[in-house]
Order: sequence, then C-alpha cells, then structure tokens
Amino acid sequence: MEPAALHLDVAGATATVRIDHPAKRNAMTTEMWQTLPDLLKRCAADPAVRVLVLTGQGGTFCAGADISTLAVGDGAVPQGLSVAAEEALAAFPKPTIAAVRGHCVGGGCQLAAACDLRFAAEGALFGVTPARLGIAYPAASTRRLAGLVGPAAAKYLLFSAELIDSERALRVGLVDEVWPEEELGPRVAEFAEVLAGRSLLTQVAAKTALMTTEGDGAEWPLEARRSGETAEGVAAFLERRTPRFGWTSAP
Repeated sequence: MEPAALHLDVAGATATVRIDHPAKRNAMTTEMWQTLPDLLKRCAADPAVRVLVLTGQGGTFCAGADISTLAVGDGAVPQGLSVAAEEALAAFPKPTIAAVRGHCVGGGCQLAAACDLRFAAEGALFGVTPARLGIAYPAASTRRLAGLVGPAAAKYLLFSAELIDSERALRVGLVDEVWPEEELGPRVAEFAEVLAGRSLLTQVAAKTALMTTEGDGAEWPLEARRSGETAEGVAAFLERRTPRFGWTSAP
C-alpha cells in the first residue's frame, strides 16, 4: 500500500496538488498537514506557476483529518496544523481552484473553502463535521465558511454536521460550478488556462484587497503602470490580440 502523501505536479502554468491517502478516503495525516504549507511556498515562488489546483486522488477529494491523529491527547496539535495549512492555502498569492469529487468533509471542506474557487462533480458530498466529534471548529474557519455560504447555511452545516450534495452546495454558494464526473477534469483544466492567461497582477491585487481591510491599495495601480502590465493589456486590446502579461511577483 502506498503511504499517505501530497503530490505536486506542474504542467505549464498550472500546479496541481493531489491529496493521496486512498486507504482512508484521502484523509489528511499530521505529516500531510505539515507538508502542505511548504508545497505552497514552492509554488508561490515559481514564476512559471500562475494557478494552483487542489484535488484528491481517485474519486474522493478529502474525508477530513485522519481521526487516528486525534486519538492521543486533546487534538490541539493536529487542529493547529490544519489551521496553519488552511491559512497558508487562503494566503496563497495566486488563484486557487479546488476540484472536488466524492467526499469533501471536515478538514477537506476546510481546505476547499480556503481555495478561491470550488468546482465539483455531480454527486460530491460536503460536510463540516466537528459536532460529531465534540471538536470546536476554529474561529477563522468558521468565519471563512460563513463568508462563503452566509450565517444561516454555516449554522446548518456546523450545528448538524450533516452532509449536503453538490446541487445544494451550489445553491448556498459553497461551490461555484457543478459538472458531470467525466467533465470536471477538462473544465478545471480549461478554466485554469483562462486564469493563467489573465493578469496575475490584477488577480493578486484583488486577493490582497479581499483578504484585508487595511490600506487603500494605492500601490497596485502604480505597480501596474511601472511594470508595463496595463500598457500590455491596453495594447493587446487595441491590436485585437491575446495579451502577453509578464508580471510575476508582488511589488
């Protein structure tokens, strides 16, 4: 049996992180939680990477944290690691997409919510399940969930620990698109290519503004002009060609 691991593949401008723990529906072990921030740092530092996709190996996204890691002590250390991984994913400076098949539960839903976008296969199941284990869900994770689905839906998910299907997840705003199983991969690849062709400066500026209430963002228009990003976009529009955006790093 292959050991539980996170795998990183880079193809063109898209980096894909695959959660691989088939014996336990891709549940995240302590080592996997610890590994994710380092993988994200590598992708953030790679100028060739413009989009990151997080997915699960096979037919499951992630069934949460490996419960065996909570069996010793009070679970505080594993939960701290999951929060650190979630925050690293949320703070990743480039666009992120969760490609969800099968179960996306507990810590898996926590990771998916930390991505910028979530595309799901029909039949995927979502749940936030700490109430089944008597665990206090992290405050930052709770607020992130409520920011996606609203307080009422967040309470439903958190209080009941019930699973919802992909159609309901789409209605409440937990996912952005739902596709037949066989079409999910091509659609995610297609949309990742769209994102990779847009201005990364625009995307990073937007993510920065959405993640903080501090500052007025005045540095971004200056950086857009200084770097030539705006000039390239305008020139491409006037010349009716595809822009060749070259900006790759923060000011």
